[in-house]
Amino acid sequence: MYPFIFRTFFSRMDPEAAHHLVIPVIRVLGVWPFAPIVRALTRPDPRLQTRALGLVFDSPFGVAAGFDKNAVMSEGLYALGFGHVEVGTVTAIAQDGNPKPRLFRLIEDRALINRMGFNNAGAAAAARRLERSRRRPRRAVLGANIGKSRVVDVDAATADYVRSTREVAPVADYLVVNVSSPNTPGLRGLQAVETLRPLLEAVRDAAGTTPLLVKIAPDLPDDEIEAITRLGVELRLAGLVATNTTIAREPLTTDPEVVAAMGPGGLSGAPLRQRSLAVLRIVRAAVPEEAEEFCIISAGGVETAADVRGRLAAGADLVQGYTAFIYRGPLWARQINRGLAAAL
Repeated sequence: MYPFIFRTFFSRMDPEAAHHLVIPVIRVLGVWPFAPIVRALTRPDPRLQTRALGLVFDSPFGVAAGFDKNAVMSEGLYALGFGHVEVGTVTAIAQDGNPKPRLFRLIEDRALINRMGFNNAGAAAAARRLERSRRRPRRAVLGANIGKSRVVDVDAATADYVRSTREVAPVADYLVVNVSSPNTPGLRGLQAVETLRPLLEAVRDAAGTTPLLVKIAPDLPDDEIEAITRLGVELRLAGLVATNTTIAREPLTTDPEVVAAMGPGGLSGAPLRQRSLAVLRIVRAAVPEEAEEFCIISAGGVETAADVRGRLAAGADLVQGYTAFIYRGPLWARQINRGLAAAL
């Protein structure tokens, strides 16, 4: 049913407009009387329960940052079967993001290109919503992904990240420092170890007991991925998220001229699968045996239960998805969880 709905309705809409259309639907699924009914149909098998970051997850599969930018859908996403929801990216200062159009579908490739630019209502607004969500007796694990405010110079990025941290860390189950989006000028330069170290140290200290992770790009050279992983272990971070979107445009089946007309932005979805898996293996190999609690969250090109099993087998503790949600529909998490349970 959903593939027909997508082809005849959603595929003809502007992608961002379609996303805003489904937000209230997902929110409704998270409130009574709909939430218990939906959850009864999607609840993960108890055998999928996963421990990571000192937390218990109903399933190792969750929603990557970018889908619920303003922390408004976590209850509905939990009802649909996701084990965790990473909200954001949120910034200290509310911002509109980049000019539209800024989100594009590559349907033949089951992919997206986005240059959203961290459009969000700000860390303070996200913190209020996270606080309300945490009061629910049954809920997904809630992560908060933080980025640099666009109006803040790169030289002042640390103070900006710390400001966001102080807002959301007390009400999030874990925190992710995003230094890898290609859509904020200068942001990816913060991944250089000499720049990243003081930033992570400051955010770690401000986060207190909230587990802290860093999210990296798939476009980094392998030796830099290893260096960032070792830095995370050295600084006693809780873990690392691999990976964000890519600025690469291969391999794609969509007409290159069509892709070029879409302009710059991060590519996500199926074409990222192989590189994301490769980065996961590099990260896992770089984590020393004595740092067994260092959590690796794998994201990028995840579509099926087999993909999730593959990431777990390659060393991921948790797995995230986003783009395939657009193409596979509201029962995607249930399909993943049932596939995982069937293989146990």
